[in-house]
Amino acid sequence: MLAVLKNFWQAIEFSDRVTTDPVKVTCLGQDLVLFRTEAGVPAVLNDLCVHRGAALSKGWVSGDCVVCPYHGWEFGTDGACVKIPANPREGATIPRKARSDSYPVVERYGFVWAYLGDLPSEERPPLPEWPEFDDPKFRAVTGEYTWNANYERVLENGCDIGHAPFVHGGSFGNRDKPEVPEHTVVEEEWSASVTVELEPTPPKGLWALLERDKTDRPPIVTTAAFWMPNLIKLHVRLPMGELIIYDVNIPVDETTTLTKWIALRSFFPKKWADANARKRVHRIFEQDDAVLSTVRPELLPFDLQSELHVKSDAMSLAHRRIRDRCLAMGWGVEAHKIRTPQREATVIPSPARRENPELANAWVLKEKAGDLQ
Repeated sequence: MLAVLKNFWQAIEFSDRVTTDPVKVTCLGQDLVLFRTEAGVPAVLNDLCVHRGAALSKGWVSGDCVVCPYHGWEFGTDGACVKIPANPREGATIPRKARSDSYPVVERYGFVWAYLGDLPSEERPPLPEWPEFDDPKFRAVTGEYTWNANYERVLENGCDIGHAPFVHGGSFGNRDKPEVPEHTVVEEEWSASVTVELEPTPPKGLWALLERDKTDRPPIVTTAAFWMPNLIKLHVRLPMGELIIYDVNIPVDETTTLTKWIALRSFFPKKWADANARKRVHRIFEQDDAVLSTVRPELLPFDLQSELHVKSDAMSLAHRRIRDRCLAMGWGVEAHKIRTPQREATVIPSPARRENPELANAWVLKEKAGDLQ
């Protein structure tokens, strides 16, 4: 049972990939249609026409609307149908239920973010703050990686300060010095972070040439952080500069996670180093995936006592405490029930379902309420 959390902002696609050609994006087990209007405004709707269930992502954009490829129904960015070509008669009324769930959208940090939930704006958890993204001293590269692992396992792995010596031994993990130093986890309402000094391994290759005159390598100060429900930041202060990796870990199914990442570096600021930067990030993910794909059970247990924890697991425990609080508030959704529309289609409710009482009964598709309390 894949537990996903609604009522958070989700980074669902890189901004430069969103065009006037509609595309399907799967997030939290729900298929969404993502597109730009002809004026360049991004929009996110449920990818299901309420008329006969066709995928809107197979249609096209006309002005401010996405057009269903089956019967040409046109849906605006607010989800309401504005045109039914088969009923063009003057004065013909478009049914109140001719509407799709539309989700609030923000463009920031190189992503299109969609708010998948139904809370009013003043009650929504905020977007994370990524202050380094617009800092001109950093050069950015982006990429994707598909994991054979559950997204919550991927999230906790990214903040696990004790696994590097063994999973990444020989690259940046030092198996000869695996001790986790004393540390304090800073836990906030929707996030947590930790900063530690890690013992580096002897340099190799280009790094060895750059540091050939150094007899002793200082500890590497590293910060790991997460934001609910699926965002990670890794900030490494290397001798030659800073490396920051932001990634969003999108749940596709119980054992598949799509990670979209941005890596910022303050060293080697020219294009020639981009390919090597991407290669290094993917190599780290591959090393992690080799272990995470074998973890049993694949899903995080709901009971904190179902796994053995030690002091160095403080970040994972912080994640699970916040997760449990979200589940207790009714924000948990069984994603597999959304992903099986062949029998009955349900959707993560959009804000319009709460904000417009007069539309309370104007929805064809049933709301998927929180069911993992």
